[in-house]
Amino acid sequence: MIGWWIAVLVLTIGAIGASMIAARTEKYWLATSAFVPVAIALILGSTQNPLPGDLSGLVILMSVAMIALATIAGSPLVAYVLSLASYPAVRGIHGGILVSDSDSPLPQREILRGGTTIGYLERFAFIGSLMVGQPGAVAVIIAIKGLGRFSELENAAARERFIIGTLVSLVWAGLCAAALLLGR
Repeated sequence: MIGWWIAVLVLTIGAIGASMIAARTEKYWLATSAFVPVAIALILGSTQNPLPGDLSGLVILMSVAMIALATIAGSPLVAYVLSLASYPAVRGIHGGILVSDSDSPLPQREILRGGTTIGYLERFAFIGSLMVGQPGAVAVIIAIKGLGRFSELENAAARERFIIGTLVSLVWAGLCAAALLLGR
């Protein structure tokens, strides 16, 4: 069984690299490779083959790698799902989307800026709260995100993008957390 977990660790590190390339090159489909180590870890963990406790170094490495994968791969995965959901929204100079408002004197304004950074923090906090046994903190994370974006959600396109992005991000972090927790 140790060989399988070492393979998962190697695949996880490779998926982190692929996700970083996906984010930098905007070839978001590359991040789908991250599903492979997570799926294998879920299968191994659910078949009662957890990481051996006497190999604490491997457990620590696997934990760090899976947390990094959850945090890093989430952004290109969210971007990929949003592109599949037909959101070719024009991006602003700060990474947000440009929307037109009928009551605004400007032709377009940028909303949902900083989504990538917020997503990294959201996924890191999500998986971290589950790792320390505080699943209730997930509600606080979602509430903070919703309240912080409330003023930008009057636009229908922004609402849909916000909901899809948040759900993809949280489901991805949840899958990574489940893989990690089942493997312990």
